Amino acid sequence: MTVLAVERLTKQFAGRDSPAVNAVSFEVQTGATVGIVGESGSGKSTLARCVAGLIRADSGSVRLNGVEVVGASPREKRIFRRDMQMVFQDPFASLSPRMTVEELVGEGILVHGLEKNSTKRRDLVVSTLEKVGLSAEHLKRYPRSFSGGQRQRIAIARAIAVRPMLLICDEPVSSLDVSVQAQVLNLLRDLHRDLDLSILFIAHDLAVVKYLCESVVVMSDGVAVEYGSREQIFDDPQHAYTQSLLRAVPVPDPSIERARRAARQQ
Repeated sequence: MTVLAVERLTKQFAGRDSPAVNAVSFEVQTGATVGIVGESGSGKSTLARCVAGLIRADSGSVRLNGVEVVGASPREKRIFRRDMQMVFQDPFASLSPRMTVEELVGEGILVHGLEKNSTKRRDLVVSTLEKVGLSAEHLKRYPRSFSGGQRQRIAIARAIAVRPMLLICDEPVSSLDVSVQAQVLNLLRDLHRDLDLSILFIAHDLAVVKYLCESVVVMSDGVAVEYGSREQIFDDPQHAYTQSLLRAVPVPDPSIERARRAARQQ
C-alpha cells in the first residue's frame, strides 16, 4: 500500500532563475524507508518541507494515504500533521527551551486528543521515551540539560508520540558527532521495524542513506535525476550525477583512494 505519493511537485522561490523543486515524483510504501540525497542546494530539504506542508508547493500533488495534502484546509492540515511528523536537523533549535521533556513529548498527544487524562498521558509519554532510550527520570528536565544526541532522541519521541504513519527526517544526524550518529540511525532502524513506520529520510551522506533506506531519490538542481532501489542506485547508477556522488564517497582502503586520485588527475 502507498502511504505517500508525490507527483510532479514544484516549488519556485522569488529571485531564483530555476525552481528549487522541479516536477519531482516518487512514492513511499507502507513500512518502507526512502532516502532523498543530493548536495547542498539540490532542493532536498525544500522538497521535504513541501511534502510536510510547511512550505506551500506551487504545483503538483502530495497524497498521504490517498488524501491530497497540497491546498488542504487548516482543519485538514491538522489531521495531516498527526499522520505525517517531521524530525529536523538541529535538535538545539527544534525543541523549545522553556518546555520540559514531559511537555514537549506530551503536547502532540494533548493537541490531537489522543489522551486528555493527565496521568494516562504521562504514562504514554514515559512509554514513548523508553522507545527512544530515555526514561521517566527525564520528564522534568529541560532540553538544555541534554546532549545533542539525547535532544534528537527527544525530538524523535515527540514525533512518534502521536502515532504517525510517516516520519520525515530532514538531515537528523548531520549535526551530531559520528559515534552519536550511529546510535540515532540504529534507533530509527529499530523504530521502523518495531512500529512498522514509513520513513522519508533526507541526507547528503550516501553511506547513511545506504545503511537505512530501501529506495533512493537522487536530486540535483531541484530535479530528481534518478530514483530506484538501494541496490540499483549504489550498484548500478545510471545518471552521471549519481555516479559522481558515489565516486566522492570515501573508501577505507588506501589503494582504492590512490587509484581514484590518479584517475581524477588524468
